[in-house]
Amino acid sequence: MPEMNTKAMYKLSYGLFVCTAVDGEKKNGCIINTAIQVASEPNRISVAVNKANFTHDMIKKTGACNISVISREASFDLFKRFGFQSGRDVNKFDGFAPSSFDTAENGIPFITEGTNAYFSLKVESEVDLGSHTLFICEPTFMTVLSDAPSCTYEFYQSDIKPRPEKVGVTPAGETIWRCRICGYEYVGEDLPDDFICPICKHGKVDFEKITR
Repeated sequence: MPEMNTKAMYKLSYGLFVCTAVDGEKKNGCIINTAIQVASEPNRISVAVNKANFTHDMIKKTGACNISVISREASFDLFKRFGFQSGRDVNKFDGFAPSSFDTAENGIPFITEGTNAYFSLKVESEVDLGSHTLFICEPTFMTVLSDAPSCTYEFYQSDIKPRPEKVGVTPAGETIWRCRICGYEYVGEDLPDDFICPICKHGKVDFEKITR
């Protein structure tokens, strides 16, 4: 029996999106890679959101969200703002330039900078997938924002995300693995091959081993 290579998951093709929601006065959003059309008559879009994300709880409560399709013109700052911090701790729209987003008719913001389209969605049903909830949604509005090509996960890895630096070594002490993207530290001699950074969601390849 051949050994399973989990890196095969990286060969699957994904788009990248900012999923936004509003609950009362609170606006929030997160980066997701699973928003697809699953039916045409009637038109339905499925959105899978990690249960650890604050946006997930907001969608479950309100039954609505917007999906902004990230384009190849997006900067790494967009991913840092909506992917590397939690809406439970910060206001992700604080300091975000007013020209970078707008508000749809459903009262939920959508991103205009570094995106090429957005969809306003109304949740019709949910499927519990363990780590994620799959929201089956009716699009209530959609429009094209630019002609820029959509950003795939592969393009993000090769052209947007900063290139990894060489592994650094400090004086002997405890062993840690530090995420080169967001700085999260995992303490331990060995980092599991399938480890995913809890902050920025990057894998083992983006961690450097350091002893201190």
